[in-house]
Amino acid sequence: METQLNADQVAVRDMVRRICADAAPLDRVRALEDDPVGYDPELRKALAEAGILGMAVPERFGGSALTWTEMAVVHAELGRALAPGPWFASSVLAARLLARTATTDVQRAWLPGIADGSRLVVPAWLEPGGSARATGIALRGEKVPGGYRLSGLKRHVPCASSADRLLVLFGTDAGTAIALVDPAGPGVDLEQAFSLASDTQYDVRLDDVHVADDDLVGRPGEGWSHWSATLGEALAPLAAYAVGGAERALELTVDYARTREQFGKPLGAFQALAHELADCATEVSGAELIAYRAADALDRGAPEAGRLAAMAKLYACETFRHVTRSGEQIFGGVGFTLEFDIQLYFRRAKQLELSWWSPPELEDRIADDLLTA
Repeated sequence: METQLNADQVAVRDMVRRICADAAPLDRVRALEDDPVGYDPELRKALAEAGILGMAVPERFGGSALTWTEMAVVHAELGRALAPGPWFASSVLAARLLARTATTDVQRAWLPGIADGSRLVVPAWLEPGGSARATGIALRGEKVPGGYRLSGLKRHVPCASSADRLLVLFGTDAGTAIALVDPAGPGVDLEQAFSLASDTQYDVRLDDVHVADDDLVGRPGEGWSHWSATLGEALAPLAAYAVGGAERALELTVDYARTREQFGKPLGAFQALAHELADCATEVSGAELIAYRAADALDRGAPEAGRLAAMAKLYACETFRHVTRSGEQIFGGVGFTLEFDIQLYFRRAKQLELSWWSPPELEDRIADDLLTA
């Protein structure tokens, strides 16, 4: 399976693959499961030195300002390696949101640090019992002189304990607002939550936490539109991450089917298994095409870019799930044991499918775009 990449994109791909091979081999992925920090400093340093952590940071703030297609290339390699860390959350989502809507002073304070690897900023948006829509933001901000006081609970916050700031979505009389909150500040309590993927997530409880007006990212009432637009774009590289994971899981399964013998012949010689692998290869190729088509549409500013990004994330995550599920079936019972790599991909495929808008939420976005066009 080959995507038609230009020379610069191939160079980016090869560079990130080398970094992951050196700093994020699968034994390090295993070692960092349920780790309270959630990333390897060596990988963070290597990604920063290569300009990857500044991929969505404008050049005037020290970033590399990669195109969406280049960011998709990066994430496909991160997905192949299952590279642990909040790189998508900080270097794509947070960086894009700050670049989109923050004041110049706030951008100067945080974007250069995201780019050079000295700062981590991650979103805190999901809440218990709420949807991933604006109506799910139950945390309210009480207006006080010079700012707001926040009380409530945020869930599934990536690497909150090692973040320098959280981008907290909260409700005001004017609508949703976003503020930078110090996770080590007074009134903030962190509790590690354990996920299917064993990645590093936290529940973040805010108890009468004061945020100053200067800590706001954009104006109150505009927070959800900025967040939704930012995440909607970022679905394209996230889809590429799923493609990279699915491609590598398929390679592992094909290698096993070629070498593992049953009843005197390789597993791949059984037609049912061979056809299942053929279906998986077809789906991976299709997922790759739609992921890069979405990224290209974003680069061109095409009107269908948002719909394509949602479609790409939906289909690529379904493909990642199917490929890893089929892999587990072909590996058999041993595939679920910790020493086999396929289980790492299987668990992360399901977690990714549910994260950053689940299938029903993506289907709603796609349908809304189709029906209101």
